[in-house]
Amino acid sequence: MPELAEVEYFRKRWDAGLGEKIVAVQLHGEKRIFRGTDVRALERGLDRQTLLRSRARGKQMLFEFSCDNWLGIHLGMSGKLRLEAPKFHPARHDHLVLQQKKRALVFSDARQFGRVRFQHGKETPSWWEVSVPEIHSREFTKSSLREFVRRHARAPIKAVLLLQKGFPGVGNWMADEILWRARIAPRTRAGKLSVERLDAIWRATRFVAQASLQTIGQDFSDPPKSWLLHERWKAGGKCPRDGQPLRRATIGGRTTAWCPTCQK
Repeated sequence: MPELAEVEYFRKRWDAGLGEKIVAVQLHGEKRIFRGTDVRALERGLDRQTLLRSRARGKQMLFEFSCDNWLGIHLGMSGKLRLEAPKFHPARHDHLVLQQKKRALVFSDARQFGRVRFQHGKETPSWWEVSVPEIHSREFTKSSLREFVRRHARAPIKAVLLLQKGFPGVGNWMADEILWRARIAPRTRAGKLSVERLDAIWRATRFVAQASLQTIGQDFSDPPKSWLLHERWKAGGKCPRDGQPLRRATIGGRTTAWCPTCQK
């Protein structure tokens, strides 16, 4: 599932079309990714409008068009944004295509767990969540992290890191990376963590967010080989620190990898 840095990378793919008009809109309006969206209003609202700017928060993207039109995209598990030639014809999984004279802006999603939203109006859409501090921003403080984690004291800390109301943009691999760097076992109850260990999670969260945005988020390049990320996918993967075989289990509904030596 695309996480913070992957979302940023895909958002920027469409930035090639900034300042240019949409000359045609093609969509598979019956598909599940348009649930709750008036697809006719979307077609009318974006046709002949100019793409003005884009932004990302957590796992969501927002595209602003001229005449007060807003397009929201969540990539879900398999969603991708890409560019194609202007005469592009959508394939089976290309559910939204915004044609411009020089290119086509394409949203594809094979598994359809993503979502497309549309709103017309002067104000930013109500579904665009801005009250939660982004994990790479100054507003994401040690105290805000402690307060959020303690509200979920009975949950395993891995499950807490996956909650978007506290850790927007963090998904499965980022949560494992954060806990590995903080040397905390993923099954540890959130309420059992000391202030010092919570501060270690804060530092690891900030580091993983910023470093992944500078690599994956820029050009989809890999973070350094010293990251757990590279071993957690492998059968027989080993801890980059001490070479111990990683353990795996389902925690918080997600497959989790950790080092039993580093993360006791």
